[in-house]
Order: sequence, then C-alpha cells, then structure tokens
Amino acid sequence: MFRLKDESNSQEKDEGILNDYNEYKMSIREKVIYSALAGAVIFAIIYIFYHSLIFSALISFLGILYPKSKKKDIIKKRKSELNVQFKDMLYSLSSSLSAGRSVESAFKEILKDLNIQYPDSNTSIIREIECIIRKINMNETVEEALSEFASRAHLEDVDNFVDIFLTAKRTGGNIVEIIKNSSNIINDKIEIKMEIETMLSERKYEQKILNILPILMIVLLSYTAADYMLPVFITLAGRMAMTVCVILLSISYFISSRIMDINI
Repeated sequence: MFRLKDESNSQEKDEGILNDYNEYKMSIREKVIYSALAGAVIFAIIYIFYHSLIFSALISFLGILYPKSKKKDIIKKRKSELNVQFKDMLYSLSSSLSAGRSVESAFKEILKDLNIQYPDSNTSIIREIECIIRKINMNETVEEALSEFASRAHLEDVDNFVDIFLTAKRTGGNIVEIIKNSSNIINDKIEIKMEIETMLSERKYEQKILNILPILMIVLLSYTAADYMLPVFITLAGRMAMTVCVILLSISYFISSRIMDINI
C-alpha cells in the first residue's frame, strides 16, 4: 500500500550482524509514518462514504494496525529480492567453477562479479557472500557457511542448493559438475517464477484499478449530482446502504488480494 525506504539492512550493517530473513524490526519512525499514511487514507475513504469528519477521524485510528501488515509485505519483498540475487550468484558460481577454480576461490570471485551487478554494498546477497568469505578465511568450511545462510534465508531454492552441495561433499562425487548442473536447474526454476510474476503483475494492476473505481464513482457523483446523493449521507437508510457498500468493497478487496497472492 505504501512504500518507505527499508531501514533493516542499514541497521544490520551498523550492528555487524545478519538477521533472519523471516524477521523485520520496524523502527518507531517507520511505524509512525505507516500508521499516519494509513490513517489518512482511511479518513479520506470513510469521509467519501459518510461525509462525517468526526466518524472519519474515529475510524482513521485503525491505521495503527497497518504497520503489522506492512511488516509482512516487507519480509516477502526482501525474500523475493534475495531469491533473484541468489540466481545471479549461481550464474557466477557456475562460471567460476567452469573456469577450473576451487569452490572456496569461486566464492571470492563471485563477490567481484556481484559488486559489478549490484553497486550498493548493502545489497543482501553481497553481504551474505562477504559473510561466507569471512567464515572461510576463519577456517570454517563452506558447508557450515552455506548452511548458516540457508537457515536464515528460508528460501526453497537456497535450501535445495545447500542440500545438493552437502550431499556432493559427503559422497565425494564430482562436486564441480554436480554444482554446475544443480545451479542450472535452480536457475531455470527461478527464471520461470520470475516470468510468472511478470505475467501476474498486469492482473494485479487491474485489480487495484477495479478496487478504486467504486470510490471514484462516489466522489464523481457527490460533486456532479450533489442533490441526488444528499439523502445517502444524511438519512439512516442512506448511511446503512453506504455501510453495506463499504463492507462489500472491503470483502472484494481482500478476496481479490488473496486471489492475486499466488505462491509460486
């Protein structure tokens, strides 16, 4: 609904830690801004339907519930971005291994490639690779570093890759060839997901337009046919009718949002 600069990455960078991607600590500033914006939108919508400043002001306090919903959206967006960045990492890893590098040195080469693709040093995958390289330099195994990353990412594609990597290490097979093949398969899977999301984006845009249209129609009628609409705002029957409209529009919004929220 609203967008605000994600402060989580900068907070993690300042603290020198990498947090769980299923968690997001919203700052007081973010909570206040999101609550105020949501309250303003609720106030405007309720006023359009009831033309009552007092009632609109009272209902607008429901905006304090919005940060909780926004927090879920931010977590979902961060994980989606990480998944796309992970795809780019796999491309780079496969190329490095094909060039004859060891797994450990390949990760160091990945960092150079990703720094070109993502100039922002605070990008999630950049910080994750930096963390993996630090662990390798501290004599930790690549398996431990990747397992720790997977435990925080909570992404199916990351889990699948790490499981394949650990299995290849334990069985002593051709780990380079196994990683290259599995990377190609996972890359194809992520690309298909991205194509489906692109196809859905147009439908999501149409859904938002259809949700807004009834409200715009009421605004238009209120100004072009004020006398015709007046009984709706001042009579009990009119306000009951508007209440039914608000309930139906709310239900339609949540149903359409659920339909568009497809887990790929």
